[in-house]
Amino acid sequence: MSTRPRFQPTWDSLATYTAPEWYADGKFGIFIHWGVYAVPAFANEWYPRNMYIQGSAEFEHHVATYGPHTEFGYKDFIPLFGAEQFDPAAWAELFRRAGARFVVPVAEHHDGFAMYDCSTSRWTSVHMGPKRDIVGELAQAVRREGMVFGLSSHRAEHWWFMNGGRAFPSDVQDPANEDFYGPAHQQPDCDGTQQNTPELDSQPFPDKAFLDDWLARTCELVDKYQPQLVWFDWWIEQPAFAPYLQRFAAYYYNRAAEWGLGVAINYKNEAFPPEAAVFDIERGQLTDLRMLEVDEHVTVMAKVSKVDRKQYRDRRTGRTADRLEVVGALDDGGLSPEPRVVAEIPFDQRGRQLVLAGKAWQRANGDAQHAQCIGGQLAIDLKNLLAVGFGNWLRGTVAIKVRTQAKHYVRRPFGKRH
Repeated sequence: MSTRPRFQPTWDSLATYTAPEWYADGKFGIFIHWGVYAVPAFANEWYPRNMYIQGSAEFEHHVATYGPHTEFGYKDFIPLFGAEQFDPAAWAELFRRAGARFVVPVAEHHDGFAMYDCSTSRWTSVHMGPKRDIVGELAQAVRREGMVFGLSSHRAEHWWFMNGGRAFPSDVQDPANEDFYGPAHQQPDCDGTQQNTPELDSQPFPDKAFLDDWLARTCELVDKYQPQLVWFDWWIEQPAFAPYLQRFAAYYYNRAAEWGLGVAINYKNEAFPPEAAVFDIERGQLTDLRMLEVDEHVTVMAKVSKVDRKQYRDRRTGRTADRLEVVGALDDGGLSPEPRVVAEIPFDQRGRQLVLAGKAWQRANGDAQHAQCIGGQLAIDLKNLLAVGFGNWLRGTVAIKVRTQAKHYVRRPFGKRH
């Protein structure tokens, strides 16, 4: 006789979820952006979209460096993404030395290239480029070092992400590439002619085929890699995703119960009811108390070249201090309007800086760090690494996500944790 799973795909059922102990106690972690966009190493991880937005800096750079988009598109970076120096054991060992409790690589970014062994796509790091299961190898290495492994999925935004290539002659329009660049929908408020994003109620909504594929990919990540944290970007709040989020969360939580592991889902805005997962804030902070588990962070963008201070400014408040303070600490100097990249990994002086920065942050937070009800959380986000891996200079951006203010982290009563 089969037993009814605890979690059903309804918000009422999912509201019985409780966050795991490791999540409440693990205040320092590493979040890794790494993918094909590391090959051009220009601007940031949105290069794949912006290189198709006419008039953007990425567009102009791409044409000047690689030629017309009909002759060299984003897909043509994939063979150059060799990851020759990718050493997951060295990465994990360095992260452990830095004091990290969890590590979260991007499994698939908005560009649609899977950094894992995705069974529904040929556009993966296993079949192309490195011909390695980047996520799988890193998962094993992270767990060997005694840290928690998680991952992030940004697949939802792929519905429209590459639509700039439909506005002028480009390889996005080649049917041979449709299973990579598609759907690339031109939304009325985001048609690929400007560097903007669609509103959540923008039509057309993602269709059943896209949503079914999203769910299949996300559940496959759960089954293959058993992540204890799944982080989603903002567009899962689009209304068409709601029933799929319920199905995914129920599936994930029930699978975690089978494994005997505590897991968490991070979401932004109002994609989930507050009891059903862990709320996440990026580049901002709460204005008042929130009596639930909150993963609050600000993102620091540290660029090799000059950086406009406006990138650090909150749209509503104009605040910059939190973000620049963190960069200053990692840069081993005062605040800087032009923060430098702060870590080369592994083994050189800048790799050691990452370790020292992590340890210094932990010392500064003292008792507010591990095993406390109220405290801070820091996750260093390593973005846009070169195609060969950590062995070269980081280009593009390095982001730091930090949760520091006790008033913004008030633990609710929890049941049994793992």
